[in-house]
Amino acid sequence: MKNLFKCFLLGLMPFSVLAQVPEENRFQKITLTENLNEPLELAILPDERVLFIERHGLVKMYSPVTKKTTVIASIPVSTKYNIADGGQPEAEDGLLGLNIDPDFAKNHWVYLYYSPAGSEPKNILARYELKGNMLDINSKKVLLEIPTQRDQCCHTGGSIDWDAAGNLYLSTGDNTSPRASDGYAPIDERPGRSAFDAQKSSSNTNDLRGKIIRIHPEADGTYTIPEGNLFPKGMPKTRPEIYTMGHRNPYRISVDKKNGFLYWGDVGPDAGKDSTGLGPAAEDEFGQARKAGNFGWPYFVGDNKAYWDFDFATQKSGEKFNPEKPFNNSPNNTGLQDLPPAQKAFIWYPAAESKKFPLLGAGGRSAMAGPVYHQEFFKDAKRAFPAHYDNKLFIFEWMRDWIIAVTTNEKGDYVKMERFLPNLKLEHPIDMAFGPNGDLYILEYGQGWFLANPESKLVRIEYNGGNRKPLVVAKADKQAGALPLTVQFSSEGTKDYDNDALKYEWKITQTGAAPVVLTDANPSYVFKKLGTYKAVLTVTDAQGLKDTKELTIKAGNEPPQVSLNLTDGNKSFFFPNKPIAYEVKVSDKEDGSLENKRIPASKVKITATYQDAEDNPQSIQGHQAAPVTFTAGKNLIDKSDCKACHFQDKKSVGPAFTEVARKYKSNSNAVAVLSDKIIKGGSGVWGDVAMSAHPNIGLPEASQMVQYILSLADKKTPPALLPPKGNISPVIPDGGDANKGVYKILASYTDKGANGLPAQTAEQLFVLQSPTLMLGNAPDASKNIMKFKMGETNLLIVMAPNTYASFKNIDLTGIKTLSLIVAAPKQQLNSQGGIIEIHTGSPEGPLLGKTEFIEPIDDPDAFSGKKPPKPHVVNITPANGFQDLYFVFKNDKAKGALFIPYSVTFGTE
Repeated sequence: MKNLFKCFLLGLMPFSVLAQVPEENRFQKITLTENLNEPLELAILPDERVLFIERHGLVKMYSPVTKKTTVIASIPVSTKYNIADGGQPEAEDGLLGLNIDPDFAKNHWVYLYYSPAGSEPKNILARYELKGNMLDINSKKVLLEIPTQRDQCCHTGGSIDWDAAGNLYLSTGDNTSPRASDGYAPIDERPGRSAFDAQKSSSNTNDLRGKIIRIHPEADGTYTIPEGNLFPKGMPKTRPEIYTMGHRNPYRISVDKKNGFLYWGDVGPDAGKDSTGLGPAAEDEFGQARKAGNFGWPYFVGDNKAYWDFDFATQKSGEKFNPEKPFNNSPNNTGLQDLPPAQKAFIWYPAAESKKFPLLGAGGRSAMAGPVYHQEFFKDAKRAFPAHYDNKLFIFEWMRDWIIAVTTNEKGDYVKMERFLPNLKLEHPIDMAFGPNGDLYILEYGQGWFLANPESKLVRIEYNGGNRKPLVVAKADKQAGALPLTVQFSSEGTKDYDNDALKYEWKITQTGAAPVVLTDANPSYVFKKLGTYKAVLTVTDAQGLKDTKELTIKAGNEPPQVSLNLTDGNKSFFFPNKPIAYEVKVSDKEDGSLENKRIPASKVKITATYQDAEDNPQSIQGHQAAPVTFTAGKNLIDKSDCKACHFQDKKSVGPAFTEVARKYKSNSNAVAVLSDKIIKGGSGVWGDVAMSAHPNIGLPEASQMVQYILSLADKKTPPALLPPKGNISPVIPDGGDANKGVYKILASYTDKGANGLPAQTAEQLFVLQSPTLMLGNAPDASKNIMKFKMGETNLLIVMAPNTYASFKNIDLTGIKTLSLIVAAPKQQLNSQGGIIEIHTGSPEGPLLGKTEFIEPIDDPDAFSGKKPPKPHVVNITPANGFQDLYFVFKNDKAKGALFIPYSVTFGTE
């Protein structure tokens, strides 16, 4: 509970920024092409055709005229390690980078950076000519060759961009394996270990790996060196092409065409925590170079956090590296030993939430730099972005699926950041660029590494600064029924963001009949003839823009009626192992009813389902129980970055979850071992690929994730059905969370159809909550109550007395006690303590009961999960039926926060 106020206040910071952001509904995401095979980089041609590459060697083109994507070239590339030397089958190599010449309209030149097929380990920068809609392979001119090693992974870089002077920038990775350094600095100087030593590349002034190169391509396929690179031409033990050095994997770069500033996202290492003698916890970086410089890797990370000079031979640590005087004395170094001073990152962040940049969030990390938007470059564009984004840098995250706009001052110093389109759904964006029309194009790689992900796509974000078409909502009170069928149509919810006057038209059509047109916003219509009808609502604004929504009406078959009643007990909560009496009734105009036995009981589907969350069943109760699926853990995995490395039943960069389940099924300590692995990261069990640490995931959440994974080893059996009348006793399966679960009873019936019309289904659902409610989820709370989130849990801080939180419509039938968990940490919150009164109807309504005085405590483990607070049990005055409950927090002597009310559990004994 430390620093709760600090975390909360930091969390409020973005709201002052978001108030200035253009309305999100002015932006539209349009999918241009999808189902790609590892798309990596794109370039937009002057006529809005889009070139993009796939890692296995295909160059593709999207045409806005035909709206089709074609292959315009296939480049033979290497994508494998040298298997004979112990490497992994799939490398990061391949077709890596793409851009077009600044003078493309005249010369049609396209630049590619790739790993050529063959036995020679190298990457090359080559120029080709685009002729019509095909890339002329025979026009190839190799500008630059960079020797590499292909025995071990990783880190290729490969991004290409240009400045306003026609200089080409190319990023390269450190070509170094991180797999034997525990996520810290890979500086293994032992003989034969150069693949594990980034001092051979990133901090080597005589090597082009781990760099951002700046050259000036010439017409004859050669290049010259611009003034201002890091080392002058002819300087011994240096390469003049180097603009910036000390990079790990600068995967996407961007050059501000106005001021020449270079930006990049550097994908950082994997260490989950600070380690004395090794170095800091891992961080990713967004870098900015206003001039040539050294950015520190592998000696420093983030804002120059230093690693120790660790000796892999003796396993002993030397001194910390000095950012003012970095020194490379590795035997694998062919360049200078005295290096330029290390420069700090522009923005940096760990796996956990960054205290300095909280908007970046938490989770996996893969930093990517996007373009800087300058409105003056889009004066004649059809859909230029608004002035709000003028001079802002767009950065994005491959793992966390966000785009952020960064504001700098005239010098280039960081000022603030804001989320760009917070509700935009992304599938691991891997490149983006503005097109001539002002649109933002984005390549989405998809969720899994080294896979042709079906969700991968090329999209375009269009901005509409003018009139917007209406947002149409169409509803009908009935969409099926017997003749004559009276239907009340509704357009309620239809809106126009520009507040234009709207015209409504309902057109009702049936094959072979003349359409009926209704012009009221919410008309009623009587269907007298048998058949299936289309009812189309068209809404037109004052500027002539329109949109439509369509409904289907089936006239001639009355839907069945299903009723589900709980005949005894509490109707808000379920209580484990306590019977619930229920009864289901079904009637259908054409089929009959359960009561007269024309509808057999076997045709009525009745299930009782325990769930950890609202989405998916844990176990379905009938004559036999279905196996557990641990949905809470699945939901946590779906919300995390796990899918970037794992799939349920197929291998990605990490093992399939089913493989993990089978391996650990009989291991009694599996939950503890794997939970620890999720939180701390690590490698070695499934190969050398390191799993990132997830310090933002708590032990309870990690355990739920592991329990779900382990459950995949179980064989699933279909559930049996319940009879129309009876008793069921809720059972919480192993791994289920009694504090978060719900119990759902569902009854449904599908009729036989009638008069040639298809069958209709009716159902009724009863949802009983867990008897434990989290007070942080209370829908209503008074002023001076702070709401905040810790992990997946919503919490409250009671900042002043005579405040309350309330739950509406709670059934108190059979409830005798309320048990409250309340934390009053004196050390972390300076809690004053107090009492909690429970009232009905209002904060001043009848008093059901109250706690004793809740004393503040000094125990640092209180409410940490190690030693949860003792429950405060309140015997309440009996009150049957549904009530609005108010939990009123009191302490008239308090001069600060009272406590943190965590949960309330309703008891029947």
